[in-house]
Amino acid sequence: MAVYDAPAGPVHYALEGSGSMVTLIHGVGSDLESWDGVVAAMGPGYRILRYDLRGHGRSARIRGRYEIGDFVADLAGLLDHLEIARTHLVGFSLGGIIAQGCALAHADRIERLALISAVAGRTREERDTVMQRYRALGEGGGSSHVSASLSRWFTDEFIAANRDLIEQRLARGRNTDPECYAAAYRVLAECDLGDELHAIAAPTLVMTGEHDQGSNARMSRLMAERIPDSRLHILDRLKHSILVEAPDVVAEKLVNFLQAEATK
Repeated sequence: MAVYDAPAGPVHYALEGSGSMVTLIHGVGSDLESWDGVVAAMGPGYRILRYDLRGHGRSARIRGRYEIGDFVADLAGLLDHLEIARTHLVGFSLGGIIAQGCALAHADRIERLALISAVAGRTREERDTVMQRYRALGEGGGSSHVSASLSRWFTDEFIAANRDLIEQRLARGRNTDPECYAAAYRVLAECDLGDELHAIAAPTLVMTGEHDQGSNARMSRLMAERIPDSRLHILDRLKHSILVEAPDVVAEKLVNFLQAEATK
């Protein structure tokens, strides 16, 4: 683990392994440890960078309004600091939007792109639903949001069999600064790069759970249709938090994608 003293505030990150460069971006209310299961299942052959987003984990608690450009700039600055010229880029949920933004703004730095449980092209009804959740953060904060979201994120069987892990997930939500959580969630709720996806040049993997409500299969199909060189995986039965519930499956799809020529 290390810290990069960025202009906006310290960024906590981990860089490990050797081989193909892969950068992983987590979602709202989480941290770099959310990738533990996936990283372990990927096996050797990768130099993997993970970091805590602004306002999350052990990175700086930056106050005020966040924009997608802030997250993209944070990542570009970290890559510059580490002298990483090009990388495979993988984003989960909000991290998927950040990955889209980075692929659009810094196309020359992205080898391959993976969008996991990501969003784009929301319908009006879907926008209304996510904005209702955002407004509810003002009442209950991140911890309340996580508690209310567990049934949307995990299957009932997984929740019943993994009480300790679920409690850890709740604790992570409780430990995220409420103001930072809300600032990041606003970006997730309001930012939509669906109309720009056709400009993504990197070969792209799109993946989500069959029963993910917020990052649903319709949106994943839309992303795969709009990104010129892409492939799509809808994972049977699963909901949103596939990094935690099915890390082996996610790692298998990701490794196969990184090792094979992407085809439409």
